[in-house]
Amino acid sequence: MGCRRVSSGCAHCYAERMAKRLAGMARAARARGANPGRTANYLGVIDGRGRWTGAVFLGSAALVDPLAWRLPRTIFVNSMGDLFYEKVPFDFVERVFGVMNRCPQHTFQILTKRPGVAAAYSDRLNWTPNIWMGTSVENASATHRVAALRATGAHIKFLSAEPLLGPIPRLPLTGIDWVIVGGESGPGARPMRPEWVRQIRDRCQAQSVPFFFKQWGGVERKLAGRVLDGRTWDEVPTTAALR
Repeated sequence: MGCRRVSSGCAHCYAERMAKRLAGMARAARARGANPGRTANYLGVIDGRGRWTGAVFLGSAALVDPLAWRLPRTIFVNSMGDLFYEKVPFDFVERVFGVMNRCPQHTFQILTKRPGVAAAYSDRLNWTPNIWMGTSVENASATHRVAALRATGAHIKFLSAEPLLGPIPRLPLTGIDWVIVGGESGPGARPMRPEWVRQIRDRCQAQSVPFFFKQWGGVERKLAGRVLDGRTWDEVPTTAALR
């Protein structure tokens, strides 16, 4: 857990907000003389203003959890940080991959804003087919991340345009297996225009890339839920997409 902001998509980071709340719980517990438990781990990664300090906490105890889950699950890896944040040691990344390699029954989805780091590590990691690798592309200025994502050895590569903060008329889709689009939610949510969503959807359809529309977010009063043009869009990669 822990990170630092790298682009406009980080401005309203849900993980940072949650870390602020958990760190507050830890401080309150200590003030009462109680044991804060695992919430104490957030005290070093979030400051008194509720912002990332830039430090990371490596939750080694949680690494083995998926080994005990026998029924197949889809697991979002490292939801309270970025696995490829520069301060996460490679040996820890390697340990995470080791667990994923040992759990072929699960699907692991990794999302990063630092695909260049993932690409640099790629040849040293075992990209079993159950590991899906994605990068955030919140606006046109973030499309440079797509080339770095393509340079990884992941069998399934996906783009997350969430929050979508501007039009991306030339979203690169070569070598991409899935695209997720969603609006921002929570305090201070920024607007997402319907034409931006349709632009990406139409580009995905033209290039036969599965398109998943997650939500409109919290800013369009006339739009709610996740219906786009009269239907939901729940397309996901199939096993045929594995290369």
